Amino acid sequence: MILIEKELGAIFEETIKNIYGEQEIKPIDIEAASNEKFGDFQTNFAMVNAKVLRSNPRAIAENVVNNLVDNNVIEKIEVAGPGFINIFLKEEYLGDRVRKISTEKYDLSFLDTHGDVIIDYSSPNIAKRMHIGHLRSTIIGDSIKRIYRYLGYKVVADNHIGDWGTQFGKLIIGYRNWLDREAYKANPIEELERVYVEFSKNSEENTELEDQAREELRKLHEGDEENYSLWQEFIKVSLDEYNKVYGRLGVDFDTYYGESFYHDMMPAVVEELLDKNIAKEDDGANVVFFEEKDKLHPCIVQKKDGAFLYATSDIATVKFRKENYDVNQIIYVTDERQQDHFRQFFKITDMLGWEVKKNHVWFGIMRFAEGIFSSRKGNVIRLEHLLDEGKKKALEVVEEKNPTLSAEEKANISEVVGIGAIKYADLSQNRQSPVIFEWDKILSFEGNTAPYLQYSYARIQSILRKGAENSKVLKEDSKIILEESAERSLVLYMSLFPKMVMKAAESFRPNLVTDYLFELSRRFNTFYNSCPILNQEDEILYSRLLIADRTAKVLKEGLDLLGIGTVDRM
Repeated sequence: MILIEKELGAIFEETIKNIYGEQEIKPIDIEAASNEKFGDFQTNFAMVNAKVLRSNPRAIAENVVNNLVDNNVIEKIEVAGPGFINIFLKEEYLGDRVRKISTEKYDLSFLDTHGDVIIDYSSPNIAKRMHIGHLRSTIIGDSIKRIYRYLGYKVVADNHIGDWGTQFGKLIIGYRNWLDREAYKANPIEELERVYVEFSKNSEENTELEDQAREELRKLHEGDEENYSLWQEFIKVSLDEYNKVYGRLGVDFDTYYGESFYHDMMPAVVEELLDKNIAKEDDGANVVFFEEKDKLHPCIVQKKDGAFLYATSDIATVKFRKENYDVNQIIYVTDERQQDHFRQFFKITDMLGWEVKKNHVWFGIMRFAEGIFSSRKGNVIRLEHLLDEGKKKALEVVEEKNPTLSAEEKANISEVVGIGAIKYADLSQNRQSPVIFEWDKILSFEGNTAPYLQYSYARIQSILRKGAENSKVLKEDSKIILEESAERSLVLYMSLFPKMVMKAAESFRPNLVTDYLFELSRRFNTFYNSCPILNQEDEILYSRLLIADRTAKVLKEGLDLLGIGTVDRM
């Protein structure tokens, strides 16, 4: 199905060509009207091209209106103000598009979807439990992945886990000296966190422990069989735990290429930087210095003791992806504190001549009103605990609203609704704004929330069930009749869905999806309250049933782009 904006654009292009011939003009931009009294769509073509066509904008607009080519899309067009052209669509055309929703894919062939879009997100550190500080990267990255896949891109979701570094020497010492086997068997990561803390306490009194940890780390890096086996175990038990959380969040990955994966590539990266005179030796370390105009601090790519840094690893990551994928673009989803780091290594890869499109999608930090989360302060909320609280609150609502449901159905609904509320509360924010964590706000079920949207979806399923019970089963070929303004408003707004998804992809902003869905639900509820469905004559009844059904399908599709599920009953 061709996008409305594209169909309208083709009609205007043909009209303008007939009037002005092959004269070169600026692109025709067609947007949904901001106010329904100005039509369904508008274009400012006449004003944008007034100088090119050497004529008054209003005169150009009137010329277009008077010479519009015959078509099956536009009911009428009119000139407004200094030269805006207001476009009103035919009812039959809108009805035909409604019927095609979910049965016919949108034609998005004009997008440049070649190659692989690699999205790098979540990235927890091995042997540490996931907490709410990991939530934003995980669900924003997952939503961007879903949005790009919807638009037809081939997406590679990569979890760049923190599985290499000095902490592993300390963990190996802690594991051998203070591990509680029973506790480790019951909750491996919790016990690994405990022994890591135990190492820190003991190393304050026994400084030799730090030297021992460095030695164990060296042995690991050199492939010591016992240390390597322990390291692999730490990764396995950690990923097993993470995948339980990811499973509840509906998040998955195609690859888990952590820092260790790129370790052997880093010497060659540094060598290339030195060979191309991009990096220079400075006081024993290898450093990249930038031009003053770049306003970047020098970037160390190898310390004087030979150790590599995060920048080296990330440069190696770009090199690997460039050589092993047909890269469309690489998208990194991290918090705002890493902006300078990304600017540094992005610049270095450009200096190397690697033509790879890269985007750092940064987000504001989630924090308490009194400050950021801190393990030392003991104010970190485990992500699993947050999800449990969401489910618990949702269950309370289900028990109140629908007590006759089975225990199994209540549990399923509360899981979907509770986790949906948590995800939506985050994704509905401007991602670059800081988020203040408040239990009541993040678990809210009222207003612009996922439960409000999920309830709209469930309400439509209830209408369809009641219709079927009365032998009024949805008919896919029903004629769409738009007698009431609420009907037309809802149907027209549904048609804007693909354009909105494109805008969300361009700006990496899932909140554009939440904004759209909230407005769609608002319009549906206006339609539902002003346009009775099941007590109407058949022609109107079946038309409104189909409108309701297609609203539900768009809601479901939109919520899926956020990684949020739907339920048929609430």
